[in-house]
Amino acid sequence: MSVQSEPGGRRLVVMRHGKAEPGGETDAVRELAQRGWNDALAAGRWLAGSAITPDGALVSSARRTRSTWLAVAEGGSFEAEASYSDSLYSAGPETALDLVRETDDDVTTLLVIGHNPTMAYLAQLLDDGSGDEEAHREMAVGFPTSALAVFEVTVSWASLELASARLIAFHAARTR
Repeated sequence: MSVQSEPGGRRLVVMRHGKAEPGGETDAVRELAQRGWNDALAAGRWLAGSAITPDGALVSSARRTRSTWLAVAEGGSFEAEASYSDSLYSAGPETALDLVRETDDDVTTLLVIGHNPTMAYLAQLLDDGSGDEEAHREMAVGFPTSALAVFEVTVSWASLELASARLIAFHAARTR
């Protein structure tokens, strides 16, 4: 399966981290639960199977998001360099979008891994409403852990605005 994008276009993948352990010394050091690791591996496999290969990753500095990236990268055999962001950890959707806008234009497929409700709001706010109907329905139901919203972006990262990206796929990675 391949998720088609326009020639020369960019892809933005907005992902919520995998299922985390319920507690930790602080919220920032909570680790992934085993199911979270397995779901993130499955998400990486789904991305690779859909011919989506991130060449950049913007990841919250929290332990569970860092671990999610490691599992996604392992599952998809991705070699992209991750940029870990303290700002993304506590960002609202507008700040998260500002961080995406700082991405170098050499990056053609960016994976952003963060926290809810920010990732769900960011995905909803970026959506221009013209994309895949099934993906819209799935995303409207919720944005569970390890969920991925894949957008086609036709402008530079710096020019990305609200309601300016086309939702081309939504996937909720779930394992047992």
